[in-house]
Amino acid sequence: MPDHGDLVQIRLGPLRAVMVCDPELVARVLTDDRTFDKAGGLFERDGRAALGDGLATCPHSRHRRQRRLIQPAFHRSRMPGYAATMAEQADAVCRGWREGQVVDIPGEMKDITMRSLSATLFAGTLTASRALSLADLDTIMAGIYRATVTPPWLARLPTPRNRRFRRVSARIHRTLHALIVERRREGIDRGDLLSALLAARDPEGSGAGRGLTDTEIGDQVVTFFVAGTETSAVTVSWALHLLARHPAVQARVHAEIDAALATAPLGIDALDRLELTGRVIAETLRLYPLPWLCARSVTSDTALGRHLLPAGTTVVYAPYVIHHQSGVYDHPDRFDPDRWDPARPQPPRHSYIPFGGGARKCIGDEFGTIQATLVLATVLAHWRLEHVPGPPIRPTLTIVPGPGNLRMRATRRTS
Repeated sequence: MPDHGDLVQIRLGPLRAVMVCDPELVARVLTDDRTFDKAGGLFERDGRAALGDGLATCPHSRHRRQRRLIQPAFHRSRMPGYAATMAEQADAVCRGWREGQVVDIPGEMKDITMRSLSATLFAGTLTASRALSLADLDTIMAGIYRATVTPPWLARLPTPRNRRFRRVSARIHRTLHALIVERRREGIDRGDLLSALLAARDPEGSGAGRGLTDTEIGDQVVTFFVAGTETSAVTVSWALHLLARHPAVQARVHAEIDAALATAPLGIDALDRLELTGRVIAETLRLYPLPWLCARSVTSDTALGRHLLPAGTTVVYAPYVIHHQSGVYDHPDRFDPDRWDPARPQPPRHSYIPFGGGARKCIGDEFGTIQATLVLATVLAHWRLEHVPGPPIRPTLTIVPGPGNLRMRATRRTS
């Protein structure tokens, strides 16, 4: 698409939109979130149906207050506890594999990240009767994608898929609301994300001293759970696929992990010793950024580059397009984790946007990167994974495109 210009008019199902293909213009869209808002268009139909009015979907008018209140939940002082939980949950799943087992990689990675998110969000208070399942997650993600690419009237029809989507969405919000009410009444800080959200107080503006309502907390928790589980699992799945295709890099990663484990168990302190593993995650997010397409709605007539965009225009950008431009990256389709070595020249910041940018940059970027790095390191500490014969691995056509049919044979590592 960049061959057609900086801005390209496209159709997405029933929707006309303008695709922004230039990194600097995408940076303008990301940093001016008052003009390029999340209200309306794609997001009014899809994300809010499942995620409510959380940080990822709310308009500019409500975003700043939510961001101020939620930021303490992701403070660096809380990361060591989260990291220990992530490594523990990954280790528990990996130890259940058998020698020579053909592993459903996306499914197992979702199991790990869902366990991790449940523990870091709820500190064990999400009982078995209330637990959210992988089937629930798949229903939500599929429903969001269908709503994005089909006319709005189709989403209102009482089809089996639409009814299932609405039923699962309602049950998740109902379950979380009951848990939030209990935890607020309990008044104990368990060191989890939910405790931080319950304790948050706005330090600024007319709402100074006020916290998040139960409904607002519920919307945030659903957003974190759905987005965090899917994106981290898909990132690690792609990383395992790429490493199996590049055995020399995989051997270096194995050696780095072994050296790190010789000093201390995997956790927050190990990250400094997992430099190459972290670069593998960074390069995976460049090659397979999540999500692959993002949308904004123009709130007032504005110029973008050489073009005038009237209010109401839907603007979309694809991190995949930005990350694969040869004018920005040498050999952009090549898997090269060492391109992120600090000793090498780095691309402009606005040319690497796996977590977005500006005031609406993903609040969980550090959390997600830590999780992906520790999960990858934990898996590779136990196992060497190789592809098994089968159809080519291609991205699934979903909101978060993963290697849907990735199956790999696990061989136990003796080191």
